[in-house]
Amino acid sequence: AIAAHRDVDMVSITGSTRAGIDVARTAAATVKRVHQELGGKSPNIVLADADLQTAVTNGVNGVMSNSGQSCRAPTRMLAPNSVMPRVIAIAKQAAEGWTVGDPTGNSRMGPVVSERQWDRVQGLIGKGVEEGASVVTGGPGRPDGLDAGFYVKPTVFAGVKNDMTIAREEIFGPVLSVVRVPDYAAAVRLINSHEFANGTAVFTRSGAVAHAFVRDIDVGMVGVNVPIPVPMAFHSFGGWRSSLFGDHHMHGPEGVRFYTRLKTVTQRWPEPEAMKADFVMPTMK
Repeated sequence: AIAAHRDVDMVSITGSTRAGIDVARTAAATVKRVHQELGGKSPNIVLADADLQTAVTNGVNGVMSNSGQSCRAPTRMLAPNSVMPRVIAIAKQAAEGWTVGDPTGNSRMGPVVSERQWDRVQGLIGKGVEEGASVVTGGPGRPDGLDAGFYVKPTVFAGVKNDMTIAREEIFGPVLSVVRVPDYAAAVRLINSHEFANGTAVFTRSGAVAHAFVRDIDVGMVGVNVPIPVPMAFHSFGGWRSSLFGDHHMHGPEGVRFYTRLKTVTQRWPEPEAMKADFVMPTMK
């Protein structure tokens, strides 16, 4: 109704890519400005030279915060063969440190927002098992002792391949997919081939690799040794490809431009009859 209403000049939403497409189509009929922050499936690359304990723990925490209900959550962790066993072990330990329960108590994670969302997350976790990913911790169903409510187990999958549903779709729940990559170049190709391009990060001690990553990656928000590459609000927020629609990003100078309309005024103040307007281009003569 908002997108269709003729008295509304512009629409700004955060939502799924499908919802964004519907809003854009509806808004086009009344020539509205449209500004959208859409889907995300942000990946972090953890390279062999990184501080693995810090990198993996921070990455897991970025997924589990807000019960995983964040478009900026780093829900894919890419790592090479040489460090994969340690990455999985650290991810398991970090995820199991997230106690689930009533958020007014001592738990670190509350429920997801609704029964519908709980069902969706459970369906995607089940899809991961069905398609051959290995559950490292968590998995389907409610956590022990929580027979009611929309609580989800903090879940880590290993053995995830890039064509699996849990690697492609935004789950919007506390679910991390660990993906094995042979090298840095393969990780970059995997990230750049994905539909979503909201945020990404690399963990490394190499300045040369960090500079290459910033240059090579085709993603809107990029981090180096930070798990969630979201800048402060006075910078612009937003991804590329299917993660953002509109001429401007959110927040910062770009956000101000979206909420600003330019008005151009041309004026002439008539003088007495003797002072006629002269529309001839002035010259030196």
